[in-house]
Amino acid sequence: MQDYLVKQFGLSGKVAIVTGATRGLGQAMAIALGEAGATVVVVGSRIENLSDTVNILEDKNIPFLALACNQSDGEQIIKVVNDSIAKFGKIDILVNNAGTIKRSPAHEFSDEDWDEVINVNLNGVFKFCREVGKHMLTQGSGKIINIASLLSFSGGITVPAYAASKGGVAQLTKALANEWASAGVQVNAIAPGYFETDNTYNLRQDTERHTSITARIPTGEWGKPEDLAGATVFLSSKASDYMNGHIMLVDGGWMAR
Repeated sequence: MQDYLVKQFGLSGKVAIVTGATRGLGQAMAIALGEAGATVVVVGSRIENLSDTVNILEDKNIPFLALACNQSDGEQIIKVVNDSIAKFGKIDILVNNAGTIKRSPAHEFSDEDWDEVINVNLNGVFKFCREVGKHMLTQGSGKIINIASLLSFSGGITVPAYAASKGGVAQLTKALANEWASAGVQVNAIAPGYFETDNTYNLRQDTERHTSITARIPTGEWGKPEDLAGATVFLSSKASDYMNGHIMLVDGGWMAR
């Protein structure tokens, strides 16, 4: 049984890029991949912001490379991909987690906020997929995991750009899966529900909204970053080789209610 689990879920010898790895979901997913055996390239907007993640990886003796990248800058994305290949010779896994959110009523939502969210959450995700995808197609194998959202399925409230971007991430995932599955590259997405992260801090401070959201979650509690570990390792491993274009909900049952 142990040999089977290692063969199906182990990531020894694999190289993974995780964007938005400074804290929260990205940090937890990077650590999970490292603990499963992967070498991890952790990416953040500034190198100093990755210090906590780097310390954890060092404490766990997980091999890593830390890189800075402005997710809205295509040239910096290309550099991250090239630097990763130059260092480790390949890329086996991409976790597209970096994202941002702006809250405002739709009729007051500024062009600047709209452009920032779309550039980071959708354009940046596509560019990372495109650049890593080129390598994986030549390699003949690879796993891409895009981080979608519950708002890939619903519209949310006062987050029009975020909802639009995450809807786009879900459809981009399916489009790339259609093109690349036959070449041995699996493209899937994880759609987290309501998690305790920096992005939801203000929402959790709104007592009325926090109470109403929690009441709808069948588990009765918000997710914690480590709750994404299993889904991330599964979608990165041999065990998910026949999964393509799937949007995996990790939401405590929110969408079932």
